[in-house]
Amino acid sequence: MGKSKQLKLMNYINYADNGVLTIEKAAMPQPKSHEVLIKVAALGVNRADLLQKQGKYPPPEHDSLILGLEAAGIVVECAAPLQSQWFNKRVFGLTQGGAYAEYVCIDAQQLMLIPDEVSFEAAASFAEVYLTAFDAIVRTGQLYADDVLLVHGGASGVGSAAIRLGKALGAYVIATQSSEIKCQYAKQLGADLVINYNEHCFSQVMKSRGLYANVIIDPISGEYVDKNIKVAAMDCHCIVLAMLGGRYSELDMAKVLSKRVHLHGSTLRNRALEYKRQLVADFISRFGTQLFTETMRIPIHKSFAFSEIEQAHAMLHNNENMGKVIVSIS
Repeated sequence: MGKSKQLKLMNYINYADNGVLTIEKAAMPQPKSHEVLIKVAALGVNRADLLQKQGKYPPPEHDSLILGLEAAGIVVECAAPLQSQWFNKRVFGLTQGGAYAEYVCIDAQQLMLIPDEVSFEAAASFAEVYLTAFDAIVRTGQLYADDVLLVHGGASGVGSAAIRLGKALGAYVIATQSSEIKCQYAKQLGADLVINYNEHCFSQVMKSRGLYANVIIDPISGEYVDKNIKVAAMDCHCIVLAMLGGRYSELDMAKVLSKRVHLHGSTLRNRALEYKRQLVADFISRFGTQLFTETMRIPIHKSFAFSEIEQAHAMLHNNENMGKVIVSIS
């Protein structure tokens, strides 16, 4: 009998039922014909990761059970038809889970190249936040130049990308923040008006200035939904991305109807593969040449080592970050 093929192992971050993260060994993933295998150099940490380890955001069927939705690294393996385009290239992109590991598979049609002068850490800060913001603001919200964009939580990764995109599209951007230092952060990103929601009611401030939003990006939900309706312009698109403020809310349906408000619930992770491919293609077509310019850069709040993953999660859990939290793998 011939020798059995030796199983190749990698380090990855595992999570127990109590949410504790540990570094363990697992078999390296094998790329399908439409995928590449990348050796991960850096990965982005997102709130979805925190929710998944708490059992509140299970991965879609057939996705990796390992945490992590975006990664940057070098392509080390792919099918022959993909080799001339991708083998040994520096890339970043969305993953179907699995980014919290030394190796991960990524659909080739969702890959984006990293310019030589751009670090893996910087590239790992882009995919999830920009594609989420682009999907919400442009594809769903249909934001135009001179529209008003309201972004809640503008210091988060998605909030930062939303401010950047709003300004790139020529909109008037309003951001809500929890502290003065985060207000200053949002202003540095380009926000035209920043409201400290711990000191002022954002809807009252906006109405006092005669400002009504054409597009609203809301990761809070809860009581914010009704406040959003109060400052919605006619035919406003309000896109709810998360429920940090609670699952339930009261709505004044008379205002929803009279303003013809479009209320959207949106998550990117459970979109079909073809949807994500087209999203990436549309985004690159629209903003690919601008992506790594200073006006589109997403600040990295802190980069952690692989072994410091618990500290990275704690930073997001405590809302300490302004911009992205990154994990680098030596």
